[in-house]
Amino acid sequence: MKSELLTILEKQQYKVYHEHAAVKLCHWVRESLLRNRFCYKQDFYGIKSHRCLQMTPVVNMCTQSCLFCWRVQGFESSPSSWCDPEEMLDALIEQQRLLVSGFKGDKRCAIERWQEAREPKHIAISLAGEPTLYPFLSDFIEVCHTRGLTTFLVTNGTNPEVLQQLDPLPTQLYVTVAAPNEEIYKKLCIPKIPDGWERLMSTLELLPSLNARTVIRHTLVQDWNLGWEEEYARLDEIADPTFIEPKGYVFVGQSRERMSLTNMPSHASIRDFGRRLGNLLGLEILKEKEDSRVVLLGEKGRETKIPNIE
Repeated sequence: MKSELLTILEKQQYKVYHEHAAVKLCHWVRESLLRNRFCYKQDFYGIKSHRCLQMTPVVNMCTQSCLFCWRVQGFESSPSSWCDPEEMLDALIEQQRLLVSGFKGDKRCAIERWQEAREPKHIAISLAGEPTLYPFLSDFIEVCHTRGLTTFLVTNGTNPEVLQQLDPLPTQLYVTVAAPNEEIYKKLCIPKIPDGWERLMSTLELLPSLNARTVIRHTLVQDWNLGWEEEYARLDEIADPTFIEPKGYVFVGQSRERMSLTNMPSHASIRDFGRRLGNLLGLEILKEKEDSRVVLLGEKGRETKIPNIE
């Protein structure tokens, strides 16, 4: 890893391990510990915010350079070697414990919740980069599940062959579909590979065959990809996911160099998009979280919580 990138990541409170893996304390871990406020994943799926470890096995590698991405871009390189999945998990849990250590003693933080935060129960494989580029991803998920940890894998869908070979599958598989068509995809997601759209379409075609909870996330950017509900609906019909998450872009991180505050849609516009999309697909808004600008679409009456999560 280039020293310049490491300096940037450390300044942004990332903890990097073995050049390619990293953990960063999520905003909602802090909010949960100090203010009893929770991430939408707790409301929607039952994930305890203060027990969630947000990590990536490939902090500086991705197949796209999305304009709306808040992560650091421009430093892509392969590591000289890849660390073992179990070793990586142990190291990142220890780093998470260091990151939450400062909350002990804060009068706003209950000691029981702080102790729980030191023992993560959920691994969000989503922090930065494209996690399907890690060659031992399947082994890593297996290690997590063996330890009783739930896993959410978030991918841009450009490596369908990796998803097809995952065994075990994650507890919940997210695929980001941030464009209704190839033209917008190329302008907004800026693929680094020539067949990015075709590979994403292959992933959508694969999803119905996977024995896992699947979620299509539409990251929506005002004046870029918000609208086109009929085209999104056609893509969602192919994927046939368990749930759909229309979620608004947030003007944070490095995306501020490429976007403006006006590109951040209101929650009302996300809700309206979700309602129109749901009407086309025969789905309803099951949940919503205004401070995260996200709604959850699914079949009427469907339970959203992960079974036996505790």
